[in-house]
Amino acid sequence: MADGHDPNLAAFAVDISNCDREPIHVPGTIQPYGFLVALTADWLVSRVSANSGDFIGLTPEDMLGRPISDLFRGEAIHSLRNRITLLRGPDAVERIFSLSLIDGKPPFDIAVHFSGSLVVIEAEPACADEMEATSMVRSMVARLAQTDSMAAFLRDGARQVRAVTGFDRVMVYQFSDGGDGEVVAEALRPGIDSFFGLHYPASDIPAQARALYLRNIFRIIADVQAKPVPVVPVLDPAGVALDMSLCLLRAVSPIHIEYLGNMGVGASLSISIIVEGRLWGLFACHHYGPRLPSFAQRSAAELFGQIFSMMLESRERAQTADYEGKARQVADRLMSAIAQDHDLLSNARWLGDVIFDTIPADGVGVYIDGEMTLAGLTPDKSAFVAIIGVLNRAAASQVYTTDSLVRLMPDAAAYADRAAGLLAIPLSRRPRDYVVLFRAEQMRSVRWAGNQEKHIEYGPNGPRLTPRKSFEEWSQLVKGTALPFSAAELRVAEALRTALLEVVLRLSDSANEERQRAHEKQELLIAELNHRVRNILSLIRGLLSQTKDSARSVEEFIATLESRIQALARAHDQITADRWAPARLQDLIEVEAGAYLGERRDRVKQTGPNVLLTPSAFTVLALVIHELLTNAAKYGALSDGGTVAIDWHVDADGSLLLHWLESGGPAVVAPSRRGFGSTVIERSIPYDLDGRAEIAYRLAGVEAHFCIPSAHIVSVLPDVVGAERAKPAAAPAPELLKGRNVLLVEDNMIIAMDGEDALCDLGAEVVTVASVSRAKEAIDLGRIDFAVLDFNLGTETSLPIADLLAERGIGFLFATGYGDGLDLPERFSGITLIKKPYSGTTLGQAIAPMIAGQGR
Repeated sequence: MADGHDPNLAAFAVDISNCDREPIHVPGTIQPYGFLVALTADWLVSRVSANSGDFIGLTPEDMLGRPISDLFRGEAIHSLRNRITLLRGPDAVERIFSLSLIDGKPPFDIAVHFSGSLVVIEAEPACADEMEATSMVRSMVARLAQTDSMAAFLRDGARQVRAVTGFDRVMVYQFSDGGDGEVVAEALRPGIDSFFGLHYPASDIPAQARALYLRNIFRIIADVQAKPVPVVPVLDPAGVALDMSLCLLRAVSPIHIEYLGNMGVGASLSISIIVEGRLWGLFACHHYGPRLPSFAQRSAAELFGQIFSMMLESRERAQTADYEGKARQVADRLMSAIAQDHDLLSNARWLGDVIFDTIPADGVGVYIDGEMTLAGLTPDKSAFVAIIGVLNRAAASQVYTTDSLVRLMPDAAAYADRAAGLLAIPLSRRPRDYVVLFRAEQMRSVRWAGNQEKHIEYGPNGPRLTPRKSFEEWSQLVKGTALPFSAAELRVAEALRTALLEVVLRLSDSANEERQRAHEKQELLIAELNHRVRNILSLIRGLLSQTKDSARSVEEFIATLESRIQALARAHDQITADRWAPARLQDLIEVEAGAYLGERRDRVKQTGPNVLLTPSAFTVLALVIHELLTNAAKYGALSDGGTVAIDWHVDADGSLLLHWLESGGPAVVAPSRRGFGSTVIERSIPYDLDGRAEIAYRLAGVEAHFCIPSAHIVSVLPDVVGAERAKPAAAPAPELLKGRNVLLVEDNMIIAMDGEDALCDLGAEVVTVASVSRAKEAIDLGRIDFAVLDFNLGTETSLPIADLLAERGIGFLFATGYGDGLDLPERFSGITLIKKPYSGTTLGQAIAPMIAGQGR
């Protein structure tokens, strides 16, 4: 290929490092579930797939050389031309869903891109039930942003990809600097083996494949057993093959098909994870049978992969910035202490105690003006002198590191158990003085996926190493190397070098000149840190502009958005409790205050008649009250020991006048900018309800007045007192389901993950499935103590599961979105039924009496 990429190169290619000839490169082929047409600049057909006649109705020979207008509808060609104008960059791909491409044929899902001077059109029959990808991904990203640790972030990413693609196993596969990789997170169907923690050698994904993963981030093999379809002609008149690097339908090499077959895999999918322009890793998906997610599902998975990469990059940058900020504090402390006591610089033990907080190591050596001190695990003095000699030749005046000292000095093997790798921080402009950090040999056990020393078998593709047929764990002991110093640790070392150098230069004859150099280095470090911070802010600003909001960070945006949605959800729960009927203002305020303050909700004082609001007014006012409570909790009376008084009455024309007054809190200052919350408070009621809103930021406390017109006031009921007043439901015991295995049957991905989290919070071990067949498999595979069954599962119901559970004496409840309209069979009339949307509290309250009744 002209660009150096093999268009048929497959992911997870087999190790061929010991083969005696190059891999077999098959001619350009595609997978048979779609067809391909390549057009010249004047829109003449130059190449087609051999199966195109199955879709178009003409043989490839009849299509070649003809104008595309003879094959496709005029409206379709117009849509294709419009979409091609959107292509930006050499590797751009545009998609069109459900395009009526050919007269008399069903619609097709289309992907279009440039391959050199050609326009490549790939088409596959459209799926009748296309999901809305944007909404799906928005929900997935919102959940992902809630994760705390990096491990949870990766694990939830795998869960999300499995949920949207439906593959049996989804792995997050991370590459190391050396090229080998590890499965760092996994989501899988119950009953299949876990690959979590397994390592794969670098040769499993050769350099060519990695380069292609950077260009084409999404890859699917729908059916490992499917016979590839060739693209004809193989070569154009100039003898050049079609570059299929960006083709979605591109088939793969036989060696990879053999590899997957030996694993028992029937379909695979991969999504590249790209961080700062490098291939960080992959979402690697396996299915034990053919599987082709819809075009929309694949598009959603690809979009999620891109956003996941961006969020991962942001998290890594934030971690690095935080780490380097702490390191600068250590550098400042180090410099301050040595400036007051020069002898500390030659105290290796003291230096180690300070530096090891930011750069972990096993030992430290200091060499200044021919004098040396050692502390921790280090070579002896004679060996240290030899190391300094090597550093003088190799390190110059820069920080220098190696994870294998033996490669520089063969004699270092004698003390590799104490010092296998090092990081040298020079303390002078000329090669002379150093602080050297040592790391001992890393005696680590690596769990490889298959023993590479097993007997070599020759497969059907010639005398090459057949893909490994055993995926049993085995251990490889890594000797003679230390854990490498990371890039962030090297930057910290450079900061320490700058700090230490400044102190040393104060004691030297060339102090002025070298101090200027250290200052420049420090300025460079500050500029680099500033650059990184600006990059992070730019990323945040870009995300904010896409969501049309004014939050200052992704985390703040997600948290704010979630709280607002929860406020609306609480309001929705109240007005849907009685089939979208009017609801009480007292309940709204009580529930919102309880959600924010819990048992301290009495700090919100409310007085006024028992007013009944229309559902539309109730939801608007819920969001206004929520924003007022949010501001009060963050900046106003509820942030301190103050109170909020809410008073309302109905005037002569039937309008509701509501007054908000904060007191006893900190001094109030009017906000310097108008955020979304302020806009909601000031404009929602006038805009949505044709009412009035006024807010004043008085020094003693915020004061607000609202008028809701009489059209939104249903009635004024007798006052409600005592137990009749709405209160937040008591939370179930957090260990309610501890030690119990709970089966969750739910066909909606987002609801399933929320249900999973709620059950896990109650202490349960959760098995989640989306169909009757999968539920029966889960029940047969392992012990199930309880089940939560979504009654309607697409085209089927969960009644067969309920019958099986009842037969085995396993407790369960039904969940439904049909509310009270669901008519259960007589045999299940006594089974608990909860209505969607349900919260974790609602679920726990429903389960608690059933668990108590089991007597376990």
